[in-house]
Amino acid sequence: MVTINYETIQFIKRPRTLILIILLIVSIASIGIFGLQEGLDLQGGSMINLHLDQPVDQDTMSTVTAVLDKRLNAFGISDVKVRQSGSQDVIVEIAGVKPEEVEKIVSTPGKFEAKINGNTAISGSDIASVSAAEVTGNRWQVPFSITTSGAEHFAKVAEGQAGAKVEMYLDDELISDPQLDAGLANGKASTEVSVSGGEESKQAAQDKANEIHTVLESGALPVKLSINGVSSVSAELGSQFETGAIIAGILALLAIAAVVTIKYRSPSLIIPIVVTSISELLLVLGFASIIHWNLDLAAIAGIIAAIGTGVDDQIVMTDEVLARRDRSDRKNIVKTRVKDAFFIIYASAGTLIAAMLPLAYIGFARGATGIGMLTGFAVTTVVGVLVGIFITRPVFADYMETFLIQSPSNKMQNIKKGDIKVKDKKKGRKTIAREQAEAEKKNKRGFRR
Repeated sequence: MVTINYETIQFIKRPRTLILIILLIVSIASIGIFGLQEGLDLQGGSMINLHLDQPVDQDTMSTVTAVLDKRLNAFGISDVKVRQSGSQDVIVEIAGVKPEEVEKIVSTPGKFEAKINGNTAISGSDIASVSAAEVTGNRWQVPFSITTSGAEHFAKVAEGQAGAKVEMYLDDELISDPQLDAGLANGKASTEVSVSGGEESKQAAQDKANEIHTVLESGALPVKLSINGVSSVSAELGSQFETGAIIAGILALLAIAAVVTIKYRSPSLIIPIVVTSISELLLVLGFASIIHWNLDLAAIAGIIAAIGTGVDDQIVMTDEVLARRDRSDRKNIVKTRVKDAFFIIYASAGTLIAAMLPLAYIGFARGATGIGMLTGFAVTTVVGVLVGIFITRPVFADYMETFLIQSPSNKMQNIKKGDIKVKDKKKGRKTIAREQAEAEKKNKRGFRR
């Protein structure tokens, strides 16, 4: 039967320990339920950086990202992420698709117009729904429905124009010019319209039909944009990066265990330091899982750096406490030394966070390209440091005060509870020699009698 001594119970009951346990449970549950969002450099895929012609407000940027997301999903890409990067850039992340297959789709403004004799009969805002594209041989057709007001306007423009060409433009490029049927030139509104054309081959017709269908269904972009850069990582290479990142994390933990083992050679110090490091790792990963933060190579490097900083802080605390272990008033000495150690830890954390914030700002404000790609490193490093100084480090300090060094009054209380045994202080050589001399004198006296 496993028994828990008095110190362990008191340590677990402390509020900071309970908070840490609860957060660890929440983090593990979040990782198990939501999983971890891997960046493109781990899962493979492509990243397209789109640059708008001019800075836009938040409402316009939301429209741009919504149109692009809808357009790519309509094109048949399910694993796609479209996110804002500053006020003039948009990042499109896709997995399993070659970038050249979607470059034209994402960079096309999508402005649609149908004109009869130079007069606009239908605009993109009149489109209510788009039906599936139809391909017969090398001919394609995309039926769509227009709103009632759009149909009435088309009827007015088309009335008496039977046989005239209906010139359909997409981004000011003529894509189709069928002749107006007499049934649509009688002045009666009709909501059913279609755009059609022909290509050199069936595959080209299918591609063109998909492109027209996608653009018509997603609508027009409110601003012109251009492709500023494209980067790709194959799925195989991404798998290699992921394996390498896992190995690097394991080696980091093993290196931490080796260093503290060589330095302290005491399980009562080694195990808490390693457990604290693993706790920080789980808390950071849990945070990333909850907010769906992409874990790329830079983010993983930031986690490792934060854990290394945490171990350094724990070594500072341990050395500060052990430096005064031999004093009589141990309880007060421990608290004083822990406070001194925390002053050093807070100063170090503040300096590190101050160094990371500009890097994070560049990434959020100017886009996740160039130096902005290190945003993940800055964010995970800052989160790891904050988790350490506000959650795990205080619990480690409680452990030091509870288990490593106790005041004489606490020891007397524990003796009464029968939880620990009193250990005699280690005798010095002079004390041993004095006791031996006294014993010899007593023996001589006994013989004389």
